[in-house]
Amino acid sequence: MSILEVNDLKKIYTTRFGGQKVEALQSVSFKVEKGEWVAIMGESGSGKTTLLNMVAALDRPTGGAVLLDGKNLAQIKESSIAAFRRDNLGFVFQDCNLLDTFSLADNIYLPLVLAAMPYKEMAARIVPLAERLGISGLLSKYPYEVSGGQKQRAAVARALITKPQLVLADEPTGALDSRSADELLELFRQINESGQTILLVTHSVKAASYAGRVLFIKDGRVFHQLYRAGQPRQQFYQKITEALTLLTSDGGLAETEYDAGKGGVA
Repeated sequence: MSILEVNDLKKIYTTRFGGQKVEALQSVSFKVEKGEWVAIMGESGSGKTTLLNMVAALDRPTGGAVLLDGKNLAQIKESSIAAFRRDNLGFVFQDCNLLDTFSLADNIYLPLVLAAMPYKEMAARIVPLAERLGISGLLSKYPYEVSGGQKQRAAVARALITKPQLVLADEPTGALDSRSADELLELFRQINESGQTILLVTHSVKAASYAGRVLFIKDGRVFHQLYRAGQPRQQFYQKITEALTLLTSDGGLAETEYDAGKGGVA
């Protein structure tokens, strides 16, 4: 069952000076099944961030549609879009986006406070989640008192506490040392195995190798994809590396290698 459908998505920006048009996304189509972990890779400027913004309902497409559980995000009223994101999407960013004047617990509670959830229910949610993420003893501390990896765990807890349909992760390991990054990726693996759907945007081959599928974007189009399909992670890592090498070469991967309609590699 598809939880996310991206259909013929286009995004054109008009530059401030000169009125030139820049096509950031060109007919992007793919589906994400419930419980799947999909990574999106591509060079800087390839359209990854624009695509993530469309899926997050932070920007409106020029053409095409993004459907979350069958609901067209472009048809949600502006007055309702913030509540829709809060209730259906969890966000994990590279810089954590925690408020330094709030304790970790208060940062995690924030989306539930905005939803006016009773404190008793919020407390019932945070206890097992914090234990699962290994931050139970840190909840009273402030972001500046803990490590980068611990802050990112708190950010993951904040993303999960609303029980979202989809977690969107934008370079979540980018600001972490290698050990903290490995711990976070292992955490994501466990979260995904519990049934959580994840869409990850990353430059890191290592991060992408934890996913079940990798989509490669170039010049605003999905050109290629790889399925892990039970391969050992190191083997999948090697295949991702090879695909990126071809993608960034002069010839590049042939666009026909990706068939959005079939959802596979031709």
